[in-house]
Amino acid sequence: MANRLEFQSANFAREFEALLASKREADDDVHDAVTAIIGDVRGRGDAALLSLTAKFDHLDVANVADLAVSKGEMNAALDGLDKDLRAALELAADRIHSFHEKQLPQDFAYQDQAGIELGMRYTPVDAVGLYVPGGKAAYPSSVLMNAIPALVAGVGRRVMVVPARDGVTNPMVLAAAALAGVTEVWRIGGAQAVAALAYGTQTLAHVDKIVGPGNAFVAAAKRQVFGQVGIDSIAGPSEILVVADAQNDPAWIAADLLSQAEHDEAAQSILITDDAGFANEVALAVNHMLPKLERADVAVRSWEDNGAIITVPSMDDMPALANRIAAEHLELALKNAAGWSKKIRHAGAIFLGRYTPEAIGDYVAGPNHVLPTARTARFSSGLGVTDFMKRTTTVGCDVEGFAAIAPSGVALADAEGLGAHALSMRLRMKR
Repeated sequence: MANRLEFQSANFAREFEALLASKREADDDVHDAVTAIIGDVRGRGDAALLSLTAKFDHLDVANVADLAVSKGEMNAALDGLDKDLRAALELAADRIHSFHEKQLPQDFAYQDQAGIELGMRYTPVDAVGLYVPGGKAAYPSSVLMNAIPALVAGVGRRVMVVPARDGVTNPMVLAAAALAGVTEVWRIGGAQAVAALAYGTQTLAHVDKIVGPGNAFVAAAKRQVFGQVGIDSIAGPSEILVVADAQNDPAWIAADLLSQAEHDEAAQSILITDDAGFANEVALAVNHMLPKLERADVAVRSWEDNGAIITVPSMDDMPALANRIAAEHLELALKNAAGWSKKIRHAGAIFLGRYTPEAIGDYVAGPNHVLPTARTARFSSGLGVTDFMKRTTTVGCDVEGFAAIAPSGVALADAEGLGAHALSMRLRMKR
């Protein structure tokens, strides 16, 4: 049974803090093992990739080139899809592409009052690595969400790595890669794939940034290679906060909560409602649905260990709690959801109204489903086009513009004790 918290209870503050502080990530200490794997790939390159892939994925090939997936294989996977499934994947891709096109930033340039030319321009990274898990489940939707923003940003080389245990690669994943314009696909995974992307091998060229979720080994590897390459984030277990009043169908809300619980035993689903009777109805609906789920064993663990139902006396008490939770996904199943959303500062994505379940955002709405977890929505955002771009500023001074601001620059350089800085400006002031 999920935790039940009553806002008006004397213990609420303590119980709510415990909910926020709960550690849901695995405690696996894989740092040393990952360090060894990265060192092996850096030292031996292709040979390390081959031996590690044989060891962990039971895929034994003669050359790293044999781990590459051909364009023909990707296109064949796309062509082999059921007609309706392909149409659904294409609809999702089109909507994701359209939404992310609108994120493209605009360069700007202007001349200020001193006559100095100032500007900023955006350019894509040259190459990005897209990590796709190949463990408990395969997620072609995540291929679209990671690859399409990179395509829209103008990244020239978009490299996908995916573990292929016993040589088997999910055809839906390959189909999504073809549809999203991935330029290379490699059957490698784990920390060794991250290391190869970061440092390169004799056959697989390095990239500039690595995005995408993975297991504890992948997360640790991304942490360790950060600085050599950029990374998106370290993704934690999925989470959802549903805010719902008694005007909702309890079964709808129960299903929304379970849509995240079925992801992972460590996922978290929370309901906030202002009606105790409705809270009970949702809890009953969850218990009714759980045994019928395909991933019931996972969802039961998640709901019982990490789930929570919070009852507040008024929805006016909700925004402060929601902002503290800073959920990855926030559903506002309320009348005037747009109005309530203006009171929310911290959430990865907000889903407005009774007909906008979080699940629609996972697939076909258009905004990215790669979102900040573990309360990091307080300071970070979901994956987007600008994650694959850099900002470069430009400054241009003529004689008059330089003369107008250089004396202040000299004064500041002198104050900081940086004589060469001051000298480089003083010399030009004498002309």
